[in-house]
Amino acid sequence: MATREELGAFLASAERRAYKQALFALRDEDNALDVVQDAMLKLSEHYSDRPPQELPPLFTRILQNAIHDFFRRQKVRSTWVTLLSAFGGTQESDEDPLETLEAAEGTGAAESAADHAERAQIVGIIEQEIANLPARQRQAFLLRYWEDMDVAETAAAMGCSEGSVKTHCSRATHALAQALLARGITL
Repeated sequence: MATREELGAFLASAERRAYKQALFALRDEDNALDVVQDAMLKLSEHYSDRPPQELPPLFTRILQNAIHDFFRRQKVRSTWVTLLSAFGGTQESDEDPLETLEAAEGTGAAESAADHAERAQIVGIIEQEIANLPARQRQAFLLRYWEDMDVAETAAAMGCSEGSVKTHCSRATHALAQALLARGITL
């Protein structure tokens, strides 16, 4: 059984990576925070009696299910909004949705060092390219290389075979390498 301190320490250590994963999938900061918070609550409410070594794969699966649930809810909402909008008047908005998006700001303190700026730019470009990957490739890549899960754990978290995980990871790394080379970045 995980103690309260062990559960808290695990959630604190997984918080940032889970947020990044949700942000890449949902592409909205507020929704990503909500999904991560819901996943953390579900883990602590329903699985706090599990041993500490079982928490990472359980949390990953809960997070992935929460992301999928979000997309399902959005699909149902958009269907109802579309159906109900046929009954209402036409209210067009002058707002451009692209103007409402905010650029991601760096999390570190403002430093003027050229190395820090270059590193921040490269990380930003890598995050953009990860966000451009297809959903399953992005999910496999993040679980394998950012969450440092092995192939079996990733397959269990994604609900697919180990061969599929390997294929998704291979395609993701090749796509990222090509995209970075096209931008003139060699790591």
